[in-house]
Amino acid sequence: MERFVEVPGGRLFARSEGAGPPIVLMHAAVADSRAWDAMVPGLVAAGYRVVRYDYRAFGASTTEDIPFSNRADLLALLDSFGIARAALVGNSRGGQIAFDTAIEFPDRVIAVVGVGAGLGGFDGEPTSAELALFAEAERLESAAEPDVDAIVDMDVRVWVDGPGQPPDRVDSPIREALRAMDRPLYTPGRVTGRPIVLDPPANERLAELRCPVLAVAGKLDLSEIVQTAQRLEAGAPNARAVIWPHVAHMIGMEAPDRLNALIVEFLEPLCPWE
Repeated sequence: MERFVEVPGGRLFARSEGAGPPIVLMHAAVADSRAWDAMVPGLVAAGYRVVRYDYRAFGASTTEDIPFSNRADLLALLDSFGIARAALVGNSRGGQIAFDTAIEFPDRVIAVVGVGAGLGGFDGEPTSAELALFAEAERLESAAEPDVDAIVDMDVRVWVDGPGQPPDRVDSPIREALRAMDRPLYTPGRVTGRPIVLDPPANERLAELRCPVLAVAGKLDLSEIVQTAQRLEAGAPNARAVIWPHVAHMIGMEAPDRLNALIVEFLEPLCPWE
């Protein structure tokens, strides 16, 4: 089932597949909901209803240039599909939105799986090599006439390959799929809206994150991502970190079956819900 969910000043493209306890898949900021293509069949086969969507200004979703809340948008999505409570699986920015939503609207979230997740208000300790990467990314993006191909190439190297990893570490179709989702995000004149951040941020409110949390990170990812998973395990009441040695940031694309198995194992004691 595909539909557009109307939200104030925008519309969200969404898909719902399968039947059973609902899981919402939330994509990274260099991708859109297609990043979960390899995982959806396995979760549906495991007996879950799987909903995924594009945030405003990503994929097929649109927005006006207005302030908006990603948490409120997620609730509008749940309401549109008649979902009272869902498990949230969020990659990168999707993880940050999931944690924020679980804090602001705890009655709507049964559990959160952060996958290479961000955490609002948390700053890790980057390595010197990572600082050099950040400086190069800033140089590329702030150029008077940005070289979009160079920017997208860097995104693929950092987020798919992993910082400092060889370009043949991950299969070419995965790298090209990320490239296809990422490139439109640099379209001149793209209207993104103005997200309203959670205040105070989640890092200062981890005691309020009372649902079960699983924080998955890859050792080939940026240092901050691994540190975020460890911060969640140490600070949230019911959180566990899992660090995999041979994956980077886009774990759902790189190791979909392994991630599915971990999610199903994590959620099984909570079933059924809704």
